[in-house]
Amino acid sequence: MYLGIDLGTGSVKALLIDDGGKVVTEASRVYPVSSPVPGYAETAPADWWAQTVAAVRACCEGRGSEVRGIGLSGQAHGLVVMGADAKPLRPAILWADQRATAEMDAVLALPETVRRPLANPVVSGMAGLSLLWLRANEPATYAAIRRILSPKDWLRLILTGETATEPADASMTLLYDVGADRWATDFLGSLSIDPSILAPVVESDAVAGRLTPAAAAELGLAPGTPVAAGLSDTASCLFGMGQVKPGSTILQVGSGIQIMSVVEAIEPRVQPFYNSYRGIGRSLYSMAALQNGGTVFEWARMVLGASWPEMYRAGFEENEGNGGIVFLPYVTGERAPLLDPNASAAWAYMRLGCTRNQLIRSVFEGVALAVRDSWDAMQGIGVSADRILLTGGGSTDPRWQQMLADILEMPLVPAHDLGNATIGAAYLGGIAAGHWRGPDDIPFPDELGAPVDPQPFEGLDELLARFRATYRGLRHI
Repeated sequence: MYLGIDLGTGSVKALLIDDGGKVVTEASRVYPVSSPVPGYAETAPADWWAQTVAAVRACCEGRGSEVRGIGLSGQAHGLVVMGADAKPLRPAILWADQRATAEMDAVLALPETVRRPLANPVVSGMAGLSLLWLRANEPATYAAIRRILSPKDWLRLILTGETATEPADASMTLLYDVGADRWATDFLGSLSIDPSILAPVVESDAVAGRLTPAAAAELGLAPGTPVAAGLSDTASCLFGMGQVKPGSTILQVGSGIQIMSVVEAIEPRVQPFYNSYRGIGRSLYSMAALQNGGTVFEWARMVLGASWPEMYRAGFEENEGNGGIVFLPYVTGERAPLLDPNASAAWAYMRLGCTRNQLIRSVFEGVALAVRDSWDAMQGIGVSADRILLTGGGSTDPRWQQMLADILEMPLVPAHDLGNATIGAAYLGGIAAGHWRGPDDIPFPDELGAPVDPQPFEGLDELLARFRATYRGLRHI
């Protein structure tokens, strides 16, 4: 059997697959994300390890001796800083952290020729910016740094005693030349960052170490078990769903929303609205990351005092429409396609007589229109698809699926049982063990739902135009 471990933001998941790639068992454990100062997001790496041990033991109970390979995936952008003893110097700074605003300005002031190879927008939460924040605000900690790692690469260090990273995670640090597939030496030099603190880069499916006796004893696995380098969570999701060919596109709806599309090549741009990252086997994918998905619905439910059944009933069954109301869903600012941390939520064009049901309907429409806004922008940079696979826990209701298809004007194919990041990690474990030679050997599942074909959405062009104009009109107020 082959073990996948996905080190997420608030929980770790462990999953076993057999020789045929079928899921045998899985388990998960949670850990806290602390915010000692408003806007901060941190986790103690020791918590990751303790809960990884618990999850793996629960997943592999009675089967530990059968595990032949281990693969990893994990939350991206995070920063673990270590000293001369290879131990963390402080809690890890996570992707959701908002502290590095001054550092963003410093990077944006660099010449475009230095920033262009990064091929990604300069936004808060990136490891490179968090590192610069440490230099300015915790100089003693910064001076003691001998190595920096992403969360899942730190976990692999604990498993194997070996230090490495791989292109998928490295490309998400804002320290990487994505086109050249190496650390961005000119950028590092411009900021006086010592490249020796960066980990060597190996291929994602390469064996990047073997389980140490100490780690094996804690996990209940065999020492010497090969551990693959791994993938970032979004790259592992694409891989786990078998979406490795150019044109493969996924819409993932959770607390946030991601549109991910595998592409032939990228054209590095300065401060693009979208992300360009490395995937399995030197593949590339473009991603529009929307911060406002399920978070918006939870906020709206609280504000309007509505249960989930009430939300869906008002949104799709009461037939009151939106009453002319336009809802901007930017409760946490927005990345794609706006790159506006100050974007705000708003209900606009309300009049006497508008109802709670209409407000709720406009929330569903507003989130779907934001997805359409990003999809149109992605098509504007050359991304194309003849269908989009739909996944994520926030996209299971068929009425919501139909609205998304209608407003996107694209066929959506439900793929909730197709795979996920943890399965992608387990596939890497099978490659590390030599069971599969690479992605072409893996029997990816093909459990797809019936396509949700778009139907005419009354007044869509006018609604989309008003949605965009409302944001533009409020932006400078």
